[in-house]
Amino acid sequence: MHGGQRTGGTGRAPRADAVRNRERILLAAAQVFAAQGASVPVDLVAERAGVGVGTLYRHFPTKEALFAAIVGGHLRWLADAAQTAQGDSDPGRALFEFIGLLATEAAGRHDLLDALEQAGVDVECAVAAQVVGLAAGISGLLERATAQGAVRADVGPEDVLGLVIGTCHGIRRMGGDEARARRLVAIVCEGLRTGPG
Repeated sequence: MHGGQRTGGTGRAPRADAVRNRERILLAAAQVFAAQGASVPVDLVAERAGVGVGTLYRHFPTKEALFAAIVGGHLRWLADAAQTAQGDSDPGRALFEFIGLLATEAAGRHDLLDALEQAGVDVECAVAAQVVGLAAGISGLLERATAQGAVRADVGPEDVLGLVIGTCHGIRRMGGDEARARRLVAIVCEGLRTGPG
């Protein structure tokens, strides 16, 4: 990498090994957080990445910063997906397909489910802003589906998130998988409909 051997000055490019370490940490954290959730110790992430804890903290000064880098990106992806779905010609279909996607993602990623749960009660949650963005995307889908008459008018984005979080949390405790979570969410979603979806 150009300038990678420089040792002085400001704004120099990161060393190649530092870049590799950061990438290894992010990959390991994504795997560990998704499998075990937000409560996992950072020592386990460092061990999985093959780096020391000090190296991990040089890249991510707090566990919250590491968690936000991993889960925040995924929440932004979901928010973008919700925005994209608003272009569907069938608003009801778009809403319920997105709810199915959200359920699949939450059931398969413990970190995502933890983040959604924490952001609902803790304004200091590291990814609270991204959850707000996701809720805004869901709100847009709901507005279009409500105008179409495909969903009850008294349903809000917090109801959708609560529905998905509650169902996926129960599935996790029972040892179920993404397919079962999606099926149960689809059943519960029938209560949101005003007519054929």
